[in-house]
Amino acid sequence: MVLSDPKPTKILPPMTAFQWVHAYWVSRMVYVVAKLGIADLLKDGSQHCDVLAAATNTHSDSLYRVLRSLASIGIFAETQPRYFELTPLADCLQSDVPDSIQAITMLRGEEHYYKSWGSLMYSLQTGESAFEHLYGMDLFQYNEENPIQGKIFDQAMTSSKNAYTPLIEVYDFSSIDKLVDIGGGEGGLLAAILQAYPTMKGVLFDHPDVIDRAKDSLETAVGNDRCQLVGGDFFEAVPAGGDTYLLKNVLHNWDDQRAKDILRRCHQAMKEQGRLLVIDFVIPPDNELSWGKFMDVNMLVMCPGGRDRTEAEFRDLLTSTGFKLTKIIQTKLEVSIIEAIKQE
Repeated sequence: MVLSDPKPTKILPPMTAFQWVHAYWVSRMVYVVAKLGIADLLKDGSQHCDVLAAATNTHSDSLYRVLRSLASIGIFAETQPRYFELTPLADCLQSDVPDSIQAITMLRGEEHYYKSWGSLMYSLQTGESAFEHLYGMDLFQYNEENPIQGKIFDQAMTSSKNAYTPLIEVYDFSSIDKLVDIGGGEGGLLAAILQAYPTMKGVLFDHPDVIDRAKDSLETAVGNDRCQLVGGDFFEAVPAGGDTYLLKNVLHNWDDQRAKDILRRCHQAMKEQGRLLVIDFVIPPDNELSWGKFMDVNMLVMCPGGRDRTEAEFRDLLTSTGFKLTKIIQTKLEVSIIEAIKQE
């Protein structure tokens, strides 16, 4: 986030660079107010800082200084001395709004993410994951051993109720009889697709601990009769018999060899002439601005061998594992839907 006055002014390049250097100050302040649930406390109108501090067990004057800083860039607004209210930029920090970013804000600000990015230099010098260097395990094992953090991770991956609409709008799922969502987390995307296509059957596949967390919400959304929940390890095997297999934000967690292992498991499990849908960032060429380029560095830091890929790199992965890339559809979310079909 750029530290800039919400009123349009001319900012010289050195000042712009200065703002970027200090952007993590804003990130940390947004993290703490998200974790404290300040936006939820303001959903019914403005509140005095003393009230907010009492509700969050914080020091009123210190909280005021943080909120005053955020209000100066349009996140919250001070309506009268020490009274704050929501703004459009603060609305999405509420926990129960369609475009909520509260969970992802908390995830990015939690200690293990923050410390890992603080060790970016280690990743640059070694090409290895700073997270694994610090914690002695990969992110997924960490989430399994730390269920509170695992829950925050799941919520962050599925928190926005509107995140799936742009995917469903641009791709026609109507010819799919059985959709197998590999590494689908708590099943938010699968549930949205099944709700949009009432005759489709689905299978949600992820680690057993993730499946345990997904049961209640997925069964409530689509019922037991339309969706099967399966726990396992996609490096060993995936559920067989689907005509379409879905990998959303899965391949970018792994190096090419591990990504190929996952693709081969899908190839073995799917029906003849089966279809594969990969939803991931596709890195554009040249100097084009892309959130995927920043996410790619996040994968460097957080996941051993993790990376986001270009179209050519995806094509090579798919061809080498028995798939033919048929189309790439850009979405409003910056991620793309990469369609491929099974080859013999």
